Amino acid sequence: MAESDGQERTEDATPKRLQQAREKGQIARSKELASVSVLIVGAVSLMMFGEGLSKSLWALMSRLFTLSRDEIFDTSKLFDIASGALAQLILPLLMVLITLFVAAVVGTAGVGGVNFSVEAAMPKMSKMNPLSGIKRMFGLQSWVELLKSILKVTLVAGTAFYLIDASKVDLFQLSMDVFPQNIYHALEILLNFVLLISCTLLIVVAIDIPFQIWQHANQLKMTKQEVKDEYKETEGKPEVKGRIRMLQREAAQRRMMADVPTADVIVTNPEHFSVALRYNTATDKAPIVVAKGVDHMALKIREVAREHDVYIIPAPPLARALYHSTELEQQIPDGLFTAVAQVLAYVFQLKQFRKRGGQKPSLNDENMPIPPDLKY
Repeated sequence: MAESDGQERTEDATPKRLQQAREKGQIARSKELASVSVLIVGAVSLMMFGEGLSKSLWALMSRLFTLSRDEIFDTSKLFDIASGALAQLILPLLMVLITLFVAAVVGTAGVGGVNFSVEAAMPKMSKMNPLSGIKRMFGLQSWVELLKSILKVTLVAGTAFYLIDASKVDLFQLSMDVFPQNIYHALEILLNFVLLISCTLLIVVAIDIPFQIWQHANQLKMTKQEVKDEYKETEGKPEVKGRIRMLQREAAQRRMMADVPTADVIVTNPEHFSVALRYNTATDKAPIVVAKGVDHMALKIREVAREHDVYIIPAPPLARALYHSTELEQQIPDGLFTAVAQVLAYVFQLKQFRKRGGQKPSLNDENMPIPPDLKY
């Protein structure tokens, strides 16, 4: 098995490795499929269009071999006769060539698909190295090609002998047929032979396709280190990704802290949790969470709230429920509407108390209506 830096190539190729190989023209191909498809389709196309093609050839030869003396010495007439005779040959010949072209394209793209690679067409000095050539001569691919060649010779020879033996009556009948029926009969027998012999080569194709796919996958296998290196190149090094995540968190925290002054109230634990709520009756359908934090972040939220005269209300059960069940810039859950409404009403009463005096309002934070599924 191939080795690289002392490591065996045991890992299947990654999608990136497969794409790079495809760009270089390194894809699985079956030459046997391409050649057999051309042989079979060629035989079928000759069966379909062979009669028209033979008649056109017969008309062409008959016309060109029956020229009069005037036509031979008149170059303009000779050109018109030749072009007219060839025109009858173009259509049936074109049909055969088109079917062969389609068969060649489909047979080539049958394994690996259609792929155009400029890099694969560029000359490579490594292919001109005699040592590399000798190594390829005794490699696995060479042995497989040898076995395929032996199998093809065996199939073709065996099938040909069998068909000749089975068609002895028809072959002897050719000497008794009259012209041109004997020619047509011989062509029919020949095309049948070609088609049947070509079909037997499908056995070689059935062996070659899985081998080419396996060999291609085996050649692109990677070591564990190569997989790790590619993952680092694609996803980024862990330390870099960690640094990026930290910067993203810091940016999100800065944005969150900038929204704290817009809050109407800060609900606290009172020390471990802090949740900032905003409720603008003109734009918000329900109270919105603009900031939340735990421990050190909770302390920072309270510090910013004090700097901007935002009310800080201790309500431990509600603070825990809000912290665990909400996301930033989203509405509070329906089950907490009543409890938050009590807090907002209490804040409104505090504002009125500060302006007008009177009896100071109170908030019973232990008996707030919090659903069991939202208690933490």
